[in-house]
Amino acid sequence: MGQDDHIIQARDLAKSFRVRSRNSGLAQKMRGLGSAGDEVTAVAGVSFAVPRGEIVGYIGPNGAGKSTTIKMLTGILVPSGGEATVDGIVPWQQRKALAHRIGVVFGQRTQLWWDLPLIDSLELLRHIYRVPADRFRHMLATASELLDLDEFLATPVRQLSLGQRMRGDLAAALLHEPPILFLDEPTIGLDVVAKARVRDFLQTINRERQVTIVLTTHDLADIEHLCHRIIVIDHGQVLFDGPLGYLRDRYGTTRRLIVDFEDDVPGLDGITSDTVRLMERTGPRVVLAFDRTAQSATQLIGRLSDRAPLRDISIEEAAIEEIIRQLYEGQIVLDGITS
Repeated sequence: MGQDDHIIQARDLAKSFRVRSRNSGLAQKMRGLGSAGDEVTAVAGVSFAVPRGEIVGYIGPNGAGKSTTIKMLTGILVPSGGEATVDGIVPWQQRKALAHRIGVVFGQRTQLWWDLPLIDSLELLRHIYRVPADRFRHMLATASELLDLDEFLATPVRQLSLGQRMRGDLAAALLHEPPILFLDEPTIGLDVVAKARVRDFLQTINRERQVTIVLTTHDLADIEHLCHRIIVIDHGQVLFDGPLGYLRDRYGTTRRLIVDFEDDVPGLDGITSDTVRLMERTGPRVVLAFDRTAQSATQLIGRLSDRAPLRDISIEEAAIEEIIRQLYEGQIVLDGITS
């Protein structure tokens, strides 16, 4: 894939902040030594490229540099080093031009007017982005259908539930039909139904309009539902860039076997070992964790059925949350960043 196919490109992108010391700042200035404080690196030379029409999960623990990266790519912050282009535009040099090419949703902030009905906020944004009336009606109808906005379009934003406001913010971000959507924690605080509606909407606009989406979130269920590719960042640096499935296949070797016996659980001597661990034992149910590289599920089930009759069995793959947690904590040593 050539560079022309990449709608977002970041090369050695970096951002540092100077944090002032409350106690020493005045003394430093009085001595003529300039501003006091320490330099803190939020992003330390991040590089990646996003093809048109891709949904990318950009994830990491708190303080990893995710939001700082997004703010540089949207032109809110000027980087300390490196370079980036978003749809051919340098974000911090051409913010007005970029605003027409991107939509941005920050889960804990809103671009809607608090005291106005939702429809009035959308109308104001139409004029700000100079969207023709016919295009606005078409986009509003599409968003209303996909996000089910009709029931609260006339409701003041301050009276909307969190899920309703988020749906309104998504509609607002896409009124001008941008090819790129940046989402920072778009489902934070939402209930299961609201999350499902937001995810379905994002999948639809990506599939039908090829909107490129960069998603930061702590909710890894969002990542699993929406993203084929993830970029994992920590301490301002990229730890991993590649398919989500690669992480699970390569490092998610522990599976869970849940067995319900007809009666009480029999003795497990000879069943548990270094590669098979007892996780739970309650009445007729036993939960075992086993390493799929050393022990097949079929073999393990066969050995259990030799002990006593089985009523039900189920197998759970390694949770992506656990794999990512181990990656953050340094328990997984990557064998190279994929791309």
